Amino acid sequence: MASHKPILVVAGVGTGAGTGGSTARLFAKQGYNVALIARNAKELETTAAAIRSTGGSAAAFPIAQYEYKDIHDAFDAIKKHWPGEELRVAVFNASAGVRKPFLEVTEQDWKDSVQLNIVAAAAFAREAILAFQQLEPNEIGARGNLIITSATAAWRGNLTTSAFAAGKHGLKGLAQSLNKEFGKQNIHVSHAIIDGGILTDRSKGRGDEWVNNPDVRLDPDSIAKTYLYLAQQDRSAWTFELDLRPAHEKW
Repeated sequence: MASHKPILVVAGVGTGAGTGGSTARLFAKQGYNVALIARNAKELETTAAAIRSTGGSAAAFPIAQYEYKDIHDAFDAIKKHWPGEELRVAVFNASAGVRKPFLEVTEQDWKDSVQLNIVAAAAFAREAILAFQQLEPNEIGARGNLIITSATAAWRGNLTTSAFAAGKHGLKGLAQSLNKEFGKQNIHVSHAIIDGGILTDRSKGRGDEWVNNPDVRLDPDSIAKTYLYLAQQDRSAWTFELDLRPAHEKW
């Protein structure tokens, strides 16, 4: 008889070099079926193929936009791809990072920040929670784990972050509300503040001194290990919010 594997869904994978990709690779090594959601179909399939090449189970589910219908359709496709398997962990890692002086922020910038940081997160959370509600609690008492990647801007605004901070404050409020409402149903919702720059293909442009010094930036593989820890917490000691930062922070 074939053994069952839980499903992890990750939204916001990008090129696969950041938090989303690292989380997918780590959970695949832990025996999860990994469903990848993002807008760039080519890069998404490249990440999924790389996981499969090392013996993991992964599939790409590209979407045109982070809209309610697109996200709903992606979850439907995931269920059909792995029929009979249980969706146990969902990670929302997508973000809209608007950084401009306030008077330069456009109406579209505001709409983009609200849409991706709040509305898309709510759509993703809805699909994940509906799936979790169909399950019985596992051996540590959780029906499912929803992990939301956030940022320092969820705590405080700063120069050039008016639109970004507004979106992240809304995201934190959403996460808090979901935690209160669905914790009572044994659904674990956690909010992860990423407090600093993450080493990715894009951020490598900051220079070798920054890239080669793990004291001053976050490693996405280390973030992924924390996400695995959140997914494995017993219901008697759940974390709602944690913050991750490099050892030598300057802010």
